[in-house]
Amino acid sequence: MNFMKQEIPGLFLVEHNLHKDDRGIFRRTFCRDEFIKAGIDLSVAQGNISENFRKLTLRGFHYQVEPSKESKVITCVSGSIYNVVVDLRDQSPTQYNWQALQIDGVSRNSIVIPAGCANAFLTLEDNTVIHYYMGDSFNPESYRGFRYDDPRFSIQWPYEPKIISEKDASFENYLDV
Repeated sequence: MNFMKQEIPGLFLVEHNLHKDDRGIFRRTFCRDEFIKAGIDLSVAQGNISENFRKLTLRGFHYQVEPSKESKVITCVSGSIYNVVVDLRDQSPTQYNWQALQIDGVSRNSIVIPAGCANAFLTLEDNTVIHYYMGDSFNPESYRGFRYDDPRFSIQWPYEPKIISEKDASFENYLDV
């Protein structure tokens, strides 16, 4: 695995080593030892799959507050996404900055998102499937979200979302509490 540091501390784009033969392709999407070697201490608490039937489906922004340590490893299994991470961590040099990364099932890359950051993605193709490893279990008391078009962040989405859940559409703008 090749861990490429991004502008937001703790955010990585991960290139996986692909093993190809006549049968197809094999890749490891998580290896605790390799993550530790890259300086990422992630204990996996959950694995989730998001199946998105339509292009321009938006999910997010979602995050958890203390005491949660909800870091994520996101892999696009099929289709493609435009993924946006917003740094909400106090004392971070990039607090309130955002960064977008595009991943797809062809490049087979992953994104490591540190705890304390919010995440949202927009599907760029029909039938996009995302796999998540979560660093903490879902905790409804710690769960938060804010609008994808919050003017505080001025996120540059490549397209206007067409499908948004009622829950995500009802989020308020981010409030620094």
